[in-house]
Amino acid sequence: MIEIKPLNSLSVHLDKLIQGRLWIKVIIGLVLGAGAGVLLNSSTGLVSEEFSSSLANWLDLPGQIFMRLVQMVMIPLVITSIISGIISNTTEDLKSFGLQLLLYFLFTTSIAITIGLSISLIMKPGLYFLSLGGFPSSGENQLPPTEKTSFLENIPNAISNLIPNNPLESILTGEMLGVVIFTIIIGVAITQLEKKTASPIIRFAEAIQKICMIVISWAMLLVPYAVFGLIAALTSRIGIEIFLGLGYYMLVVILGLIILMVFYLILVFVFTKEKPFRFLRLIREPQLLAFSTASSAAVMPLTMKTADEKLGVSSNISNFVIPIGATINMDGTALFQCVTTLFMAQAYGIELDLINLILITATVVAASIGTPAIPGGGVIILASVLMSAGIPSDGLIVIIGIDRILGMFRTAVNVTGDLTSCLIFNKFYGTKTFANRVDGSAR
Repeated sequence: MIEIKPLNSLSVHLDKLIQGRLWIKVIIGLVLGAGAGVLLNSSTGLVSEEFSSSLANWLDLPGQIFMRLVQMVMIPLVITSIISGIISNTTEDLKSFGLQLLLYFLFTTSIAITIGLSISLIMKPGLYFLSLGGFPSSGENQLPPTEKTSFLENIPNAISNLIPNNPLESILTGEMLGVVIFTIIIGVAITQLEKKTASPIIRFAEAIQKICMIVISWAMLLVPYAVFGLIAALTSRIGIEIFLGLGYYMLVVILGLIILMVFYLILVFVFTKEKPFRFLRLIREPQLLAFSTASSAAVMPLTMKTADEKLGVSSNISNFVIPIGATINMDGTALFQCVTTLFMAQAYGIELDLINLILITATVVAASIGTPAIPGGGVIILASVLMSAGIPSDGLIVIIGIDRILGMFRTAVNVTGDLTSCLIFNKFYGTKTFANRVDGSAR
C-alpha cells in the first residue's frame, strides 16, 4: 500500500483563522452589515435609490469573490481527498464498511427530513408569511399531477443515472453525486495498480490538495468582509422588513437544526458512550469555522484533524468518511430544503397531500446528496425540489437573500454530522479493521 500524506496535515492553513477567532469577526460583520444596510436603504431618505443600488453592487463584491474562489477549488479538493482516503485503505477495508456508511448517511438524512416535515407541519411558518401577503403566484413552475405519479417508475433510471456517462460534464455542471461516484470508482481502480505506477498519481493528488488549501486560505481572509458586504447589500436593497417577515421561518429552520444536533448527541452517547457536552467541546473549532465560512468542504482538513487528534478516530476512517460526508452527508441542508419547500407551499396557499409529502421526501434525499458543499449550495438545488413538487420557485429570490445566515447554521450541523459518523464507525471498525486507531484517546 502506498503511503500518502493525510489531508489533516493541511489544517495548518486554517490555524491562523482559528487563533484569530474568525467566528467573532463574522458575527461582528453580520451586525455591522445589517446596520449599514438599513442606513443605506433608500427608504430612509439618507441616500438616493440609484446611489443605494450602485453601492450594493460594490458591497457584494467581497462575498462574490469568496464564493467563487471556494467554488473554483471545491471539486478538485473533493476529488483528490476521496482518492487519497480510498488509497489509504485496502479494498477489503472499503468493502467492510462502505455499504454500511451509505446506509447510515441515508438513515440520518431521512431523520433530518422527518424532523423538517414534522416541525413545518406543526409550526406552519408559511401560513404566517401568507398572512403578511405571501409570495406573488405566477404558477409557471407548477407540474401537472400526472408527472408526480410517475416517480416510482423512474427509480430504475435514477439508479442507473447515478453512474455518470460523462464525468467531465458532471464536473463542469457541479453535479456532486456524479463526481463522488466517479471518484470512488477511479480511487478503487488506482488501488489495483502497482506501486510504481500509482505513485505519480498520489503525488499529483497531494499537490492538488495543497494548492486548493492555499487558495481556500486566501479566500478565508475575505470572510468577515464578505459577510458584512452581503448583509449590507441585502438590507440596503430590501430593508430590514424582510428579516422581520421571514423571522418566524428562520426560527423554524434553526429550531429544526437544534433538534437534529440533539439527535447526533444521542447517537454519540448510545453508540460510543461519549459524553455529549464533552463531544461538543472537542469539535468546537471545526463547528465555528464551518459557521464562519458556510462551506463544509473548505474546513475538511480541520475536521479530519479534530477527528484524529481529539476524538481518537483512525486516520484511515476519517480520510475516507469526511471527504465523502462533506459532499453527500448534508443532513442540515436536507432539513433546510424540506422546511423551505413546505414553507413556500404554505405561503403560496398550496395544499400538499400524502403523495406530495412522500415525493418531497424522496426528492430532498436525492437533492441533498448532490448539493455542492459551498456557500449557497442548498438554494441552488432547492429549485429542483420545488419543481418536482409543483411549487412555484419565484419566491426563491427572497430565500436567497437570507440564505447566507441559515447556511452558516446548517453547515455547522453538517460538519457535526460528519464527525458523529466518524466517531460511530470508528467504534465498530476502528479495532477490527484498522490498526492505527488511538485507543482510549476519545475518553
